Amino acid sequence: MRRKIPSLQALACLDAAARHESYTRAAQELALSQGAVSRQITALEAFVGVPLFRRTRHGVALTPQGAEYAQQVAVRLRGLEQDTLDAMSHQGSGGSLHLAAVPTFATRWLIPRLPAWTALHPDTTVHIETRTRPFLFADTPFDAALYSGSADQVAQWAGTRAVRLLGEDMVPVCSPALLGGATAFTAQAIADLPLLQQSTRPDGWRQWFDAMGVPAPLARRGPRYELFSMTAAAATCGLGLALVPRLLVEAELARGELVLACAQPLPGDQTEDRAYYCVLPERTENRALVEAFVGWMQQAVG
Repeated sequence: MRRKIPSLQALACLDAAARHESYTRAAQELALSQGAVSRQITALEAFVGVPLFRRTRHGVALTPQGAEYAQQVAVRLRGLEQDTLDAMSHQGSGGSLHLAAVPTFATRWLIPRLPAWTALHPDTTVHIETRTRPFLFADTPFDAALYSGSADQVAQWAGTRAVRLLGEDMVPVCSPALLGGATAFTAQAIADLPLLQQSTRPDGWRQWFDAMGVPAPLARRGPRYELFSMTAAAATCGLGLALVPRLLVEAELARGELVLACAQPLPGDQTEDRAYYCVLPERTENRALVEAFVGWMQQAVG
């Protein structure tokens, strides 16, 4: 029986035009003429029997029916793209894992340990994409997410369960040159030094100074960086002191590129007991491989 599905070209035109709100820009993205995109959309509207776009002064805008349809089409096009990439990667019989991960944890902790997983499971393929916030697993191809947050935040992630991997031991670090021959700074001395800020943790330094019992009216002052890897790199270059999870800068500490500016970490109860979790959907078709990967990560944590 013939499926009632429009052409992939028409759906690609819908997706591009919906994102750009312009047939012209959609045509540029798809390497088509503006007229070809318009004809594909017209044919698609005739196929589904409802108007999908309306003309505006600056281009086009989705109708309510078009917005709902375009949203569903975008999800399925991403799925088709992922399936195609999987096929192109010539995966073995072991299958594949699709992981969402906070970027610095993936780069600094997970990826350096993946050779050990590959040695145990040589026929599997692990794909990693960046995600920093909770999402609906049903709308993505992900089998699991490596997420940084508090227990309360993880508990509010609907339709999931979470496995705690590692706690966050937040420590102040800096370039050895900044110490100027000293072995460490006091908390009071750090309050007067340039502080590097983490945009996702705007109160990090204030919490650290509060835990140390040190007044620091300038605790929020200093350049901000989005990722811990950026903050660590800035500290390595001598731009100031960074407050980062120790597990994410172990390599720099081992190489001597960074040193502990003060041995006192930020207590867990001051950071809402933040930790790194593996978040799993309650329903998955890839459960056996996912559970094996989670077990391996727990062993890697030790």
